[in-house]
Order: sequence, then structure tokens, then C-alpha cells
Amino acid sequence: MLSRPIVSAALAAAFLAPLAVWAQPAPAPPMAPAESPAPAAAPAAPPLAASPDLVANGNIVATLKGSTHFTILIKALDQAQLTAVLSATPGLTLFAPTDEAFQALPPTQLAKLLLADNAPILQKVLIYHLVNLTLDGAKIKGAKGPVPSVETSPLQIDGSGAVVKVNDASVIQADVKATNGIIHVVDKVLIPGDVTLPPAG
Repeated sequence: MLSRPIVSAALAAAFLAPLAVWAQPAPAPPMAPAESPAPAAAPAAPPLAASPDLVANGNIVATLKGSTHFTILIKALDQAQLTAVLSATPGLTLFAPTDEAFQALPPTQLAKLLLADNAPILQKVLIYHLVNLTLDGAKIKGAKGPVPSVETSPLQIDGSGAVVKVNDASVIQADVKATNGIIHVVDKVLIPGDVTLPPAG
């Protein structure tokens, strides 16, 4: 049985505003502790990707640009016309995929996703990585449940284990505190259920 949602459903309406005028929602209620599962032998987990050692350096976009591990994400934000929003909007949480995470997609699919004709799809994928409030590690640790993304589809966050999971991605670096929000680095690109990526062929 899942614990109650990390963020109440009442906050979801705040994510329906246009990107340029995102409203700041009320502070999130305390996250529910995850229920303790019955003791069991855990399967061996695959090794995590190496942390990119991202260092806070101004706003979210400036911080990403200060690293060599987010060149595809930066290009995608520019292509989807989200750079200005992520530079100026306060109180955001970004789950940031590394270049390695993007390169795990089929090469032809990634190339098509970055085409101008597919900018609406790309924008939906990118804003699925965004939450319109600050979720630091202290709020996530020990909690489990859905959080509404800016795309409106929920992200399933699980902070009950040794490694924080967001859907099927692992957080490989947490709590990079930019001036307008928090960045958690993830090892996979998150795809919302209501988005169909361009074909890989």
C-alpha cells in the first residue's frame, strides 16, 4: 500500500498556468514517510552512473552551463524556448538528465526530438522534469509518492531507499542549489506517459 502523495492534489492546478506566468503554489505539506516493507533480500543493484559533480553557479541554466555534462540538455532547453523561463522563474526543482542519459536514447530518435518541428514534444518532455516548488533532499528522504510535474503528469518519487528514484531514474547528485531552485541530477531521461517520442527509425 502506497503512502499518501508527497504533494497534495490541490497543488496540481498551479501547474496549468502558462509557462511565462507560473504561479508559486503554497508550501508543500510534509511528505509522508514511506511504509517499511517486510525485510527481504535486496537484489544487487546495477552500479550508478558517476556523479557529474555539478557546482551551483547562479541560476539553474547558468549552473548547467558551468558543467560539460549537460550540453544536450542546454541545447534542448534552447530549442524548446525554455531557457529564459528556467533562468528567471523562482522556486523550481529540476531533475536534470546528463548527456549520457540523453545518449541512451536511440541516436536517430534523439536527433529527431531536437528538430524544430518537434519542439512541442520536446517542451513537454523537458517540463516533465520540472516541479514548481523546491524539493530538497530533506523533503524527499524517507518519503514515497507522486508529485505533479509542470507537464501535469505525475512523477513517482521514492526516497525510501539508499538511492532516490524518480520514476525509473536514479538521482546521482542531489541538492545543487541554484539561485532560483534546486537541481537533482538523474541518470535517465524521463518521458511522460502522454507523450509519444518520434520513431527511432
